[in-house]
Amino acid sequence: MDNDKTRYRMAEAIKHLMARMPLDKITVKDIVADCGLTRQTFYRNFQDKYDLVNWYFEKLVQQSFEEMGVSLTLKEGLTKKFQFIQAERTFFTCAFACNDQNSLISYDYEYILKFYRKILVKKQQKPLEEDVDFLLRMYCHGSILMTVEWVKNGMRQEPEKMAELMIQALPERLNSLLSFLKE
Repeated sequence: MDNDKTRYRMAEAIKHLMARMPLDKITVKDIVADCGLTRQTFYRNFQDKYDLVNWYFEKLVQQSFEEMGVSLTLKEGLTKKFQFIQAERTFFTCAFACNDQNSLISYDYEYILKFYRKILVKKQQKPLEEDVDFLLRMYCHGSILMTVEWVKNGMRQEPEKMAELMIQALPERLNSLLSFLKE
């Protein structure tokens, strides 16, 4: 069986289980029983259930991030990310409720920090200055926490509004460095 097909089967299983119980109560045994695979197959693909959650998150948002600055503006890319999150409401509500070391919150932070660092270094053709990196880390922490709050509060604001607010929250220096993503 193709690796991605197997992984998506496990992702569907964990999503199914998340609709009934918190992520920290779900076991690998539950996941493999739900999707009809073996523990060996699970561990050939993932380190643990959090690795599965993080893989699925990355698959959901990867496209919007890869297209930012290419065919999507920053606002369009962020809007698309929030639309993915909204479409997978149960998954994200459950995943963001878990604060373990390998949680989605930590993974999302590392993922977006790496993304922004990469595009800023590419644009500037040099490593980030220490103060710019500080602003970026602070912004990424804030954007993750606000995303989690948005999910936990029932996603009342539209994805477009959340994208606008995220852009408005950019520190001035980052805003000017990322201005090429707004065109």
